Amino acid sequence: MQFVRNGPDIPERLLQAHEDGRVVFFCGAGISYPADLPGFAGLVTRLFDSLGETPDAVQQAAIKAGQFDTAIGLLEAGIVNGREMVREALIRILTPDLTAPAATATHEALLTLGKNRERRIRLITTNFDRLFEEVISGKGLTFARYEAPLLPVPKNRWDGLVYLHGLLPTAPTASKLDCLVLSSGDFGLAYLSERWASRFVSELFRNYTVCFVGYSINDPVLRYMMDALAADRLLGESPPEMFVFGSHSKGNEGERANEWRSKNVTPILYREYNRHAYLHKTLRAWAGIRCIGQKRSHVAPRSLNQFLL
Repeated sequence: MQFVRNGPDIPERLLQAHEDGRVVFFCGAGISYPADLPGFAGLVTRLFDSLGETPDAVQQAAIKAGQFDTAIGLLEAGIVNGREMVREALIRILTPDLTAPAATATHEALLTLGKNRERRIRLITTNFDRLFEEVISGKGLTFARYEAPLLPVPKNRWDGLVYLHGLLPTAPTASKLDCLVLSSGDFGLAYLSERWASRFVSELFRNYTVCFVGYSINDPVLRYMMDALAADRLLGESPPEMFVFGSHSKGNEGERANEWRSKNVTPILYREYNRHAYLHKTLRAWAGIRCIGQKRSHVAPRSLNQFLL
């Protein structure tokens, strides 16, 4: 079903799973674009610029290969007090522009879509920014939030918003900033060594239909999660179907769909335009319908413009 013209066509089975309370939205950096925050690639560029550093040949090779977590790890290791300096710069870079049009509208929509019929919130983000917190505070919402590495068990009693890779603190301290999963070393601890993130993800994949939103095809975050999923498949696990909202440019829709399928996720594609405008409008329209309690079978796509922000 298309909620907006030129928007992604959402499969009926995903819509039904969502109505049944079995869908968990897994949110990446793309949902924060309206507030002028960067994706992973842009974050790396801004970190180097903020610290007055120019990538050397090794760092540049990592960036070119899309290994942004590795590039950050190299940056941290290459300057004095690098880990502390990088994380302090992160606070400046991830300060959102709340005056931008619809800066938090997509976050509000996802908080609506993440709530099931029993009023439980089940939502996950790998973002560090505080845009969800802006909505929660502004709307006077009350529910649990979990910050890495202290995560819930993603089963029936789970109720809350999970910051899988941590959350920027309002009162930054070295110990709090150190908990953020940012560099390749942090990912290694979270997914390979201490494995608290991979255990959470594996359990999530077993119990819910996961829908990724706001991620790019080569996002390092997805790479680590798909590795965790591949390990489970080797052990005979057969998780529910997973979905991802992904953009494509003119003429490469088929190629992009196959790239996503190679990661064992079902793509829901939309045309790239104005920093993923079709995705954001779709999520807001979907949430608008849910808010007023209309049945999707009785709503014509052309009538949904009233919900767009």
